[in-house]
Amino acid sequence: MILESIDWVIIAVFFVIVLGIGWVASRTAGRSTNDYFLGGRTMPWWLLGVSMVACTFSADTPNLVTGMVREDGVAKNWAWWAFLITGMVTVFIYAKLWRRSNVMTDLEFYELRYSGKAASFLRGFRSLYLGIFFNCLIMGTVTLAAIKIGAVMLGLSPLTTVLAASAGVVIYASLGGIKGVIWADFFQYGIAMAGAVYAAVVAVNQPEVGGLSQLLAHADVQDKLTVVPDFTDTSSLVTLLIIPVAVQWWAVWYPGAEPGGGGYIAQRMLSAKDEKNAVGATLFFNFAHYALRPWPWIVVALASIVVFPDLESIQKEFPGITEQYLGHDVAYPAMLSRLSPGWLGLVVASLIAAYMSTIGTHLNWGSSYVVNDFYRRFVKPGASEKELVLVGRLSTITLMVITAIFSLTLLENATQAFDILLLSGAGSGAIYLLRWFWWRINAWTEIVAMIVATINAVVLVLWVPDDALANGVVDVFTTKLLLAVVITTVAWVTTVFVAPKEYLETLKKFYRLTHPGGPGWKKIIELADLQNDPIATKGKAWDLPHGVVCVLLGCLSIYSALFSIGSFVYGNIQPGIWLALLFTVSVYLLLRVSAKLNIE
Repeated sequence: MILESIDWVIIAVFFVIVLGIGWVASRTAGRSTNDYFLGGRTMPWWLLGVSMVACTFSADTPNLVTGMVREDGVAKNWAWWAFLITGMVTVFIYAKLWRRSNVMTDLEFYELRYSGKAASFLRGFRSLYLGIFFNCLIMGTVTLAAIKIGAVMLGLSPLTTVLAASAGVVIYASLGGIKGVIWADFFQYGIAMAGAVYAAVVAVNQPEVGGLSQLLAHADVQDKLTVVPDFTDTSSLVTLLIIPVAVQWWAVWYPGAEPGGGGYIAQRMLSAKDEKNAVGATLFFNFAHYALRPWPWIVVALASIVVFPDLESIQKEFPGITEQYLGHDVAYPAMLSRLSPGWLGLVVASLIAAYMSTIGTHLNWGSSYVVNDFYRRFVKPGASEKELVLVGRLSTITLMVITAIFSLTLLENATQAFDILLLSGAGSGAIYLLRWFWWRINAWTEIVAMIVATINAVVLVLWVPDDALANGVVDVFTTKLLLAVVITTVAWVTTVFVAPKEYLETLKKFYRLTHPGGPGWKKIIELADLQNDPIATKGKAWDLPHGVVCVLLGCLSIYSALFSIGSFVYGNIQPGIWLALLFTVSVYLLLRVSAKLNIE
């Protein structure tokens, strides 16, 4: 493809605005680590919410959704739709707890909740494991998508794409810190959504497609349309729906959907003005992430089945794509190649925006781990704020270099990376839910879970042949996921009861700061009372039961909105209206119940 002058002008204006945001933010970002990584804890809910959505609107997400739809139909999206349950749990149960903790990163939580050398090791090791290796793997998948988009739409080599894509984001992310990232996200999200919607409109109007009604009636598309698996097909039902909804949301640690909140989601909550803004931000994020965004991508994916029915047809039209990068996920940028001048520049800018918002967030998040949880904690505890900000900026550049290496040498497609990330966190998710509400969870619980989950992932991916796990009930990956969940869960539950208990003073301090409440802390409250050192808050009832009701109503409202929009897209007007009504009623009930939560 050849970009016209108008396309280049649009892209150039986009870069000027983004870099300008980074420069303006840099005037305050360098004052302290609190400003650089948390924006001074002054961020409003609407800005943080948009930033969360923009971050998860990455360049690889449309590719991932396209690959899922082409391979297993729309119902395959339950692999990530199921994480809405996790999101609602974070909103109504954990967001306020994170804001009360007042830590700078979620890893600092370890030495607040746990004690001794085990807590220090956990914080230090995960700062490098998550902040560098795991974080760069995630960014590598996003950069992999950029490579495929560059190859299909612009004919660029992988190295050229990586260099061009990373230069701008490194500049504004390293200069402006979290403020620069968040305000850039706000600008980029509007462009990304506009580009996604227009891409869907162009896709359904391709000559081969002939409009939305013709697309939905196409023989090759018909069996891909259902939003839930065929209930008569046990294998698909269990693999695509039951396992994600019943197991995956609580058992699996996944970036952006960590049970109980974590990573860059926790960073945004910790940046909020107060608990109400932390809750409001995560609620808006989940609504926009699950209800508003999926359908433009799904429509493009369905249209791609008609235009490019197989990988050979993609390879034929784009012979420059190497075998390493040829997969069903590349069909999304292949469809975008048919845009007209001007609109092409806007959509390319939207893809750049999606890429930069995600990478910018991950660079700042990973850098916060390196600086706060490794350098300041273990290397140079007395470092000045100016030095720490400098280390943050240097680590931002280093993380981008490692990311480039991963994307150019290790990864092949978005689905592969998604599966690796799910498997490596399988079985550890429940710990992140329970550690707030059960005093007996200890540092060794998390250490054992982390080690066993990693071993599971390596063994199941590299040493266990797929044929050995093939069966007629679930696919091979789901079997691996369930095995990993069971093995890891047994390991950490055993550790809970055999490992040393945390120091009483540490537990008392944690409870006094966060006030999680509930029967899981009854013993600690009683011991504190015996010492004439009460920690319980008088006059406030435990609000977890109301929080659980809010979680159920939140899931009902957002799923109703998601499938109401889908019904209208499919032309099913009456079901769409009924679902919209259900959404309205559930939101009303949600507002009534959530008013009873202890949120300050």
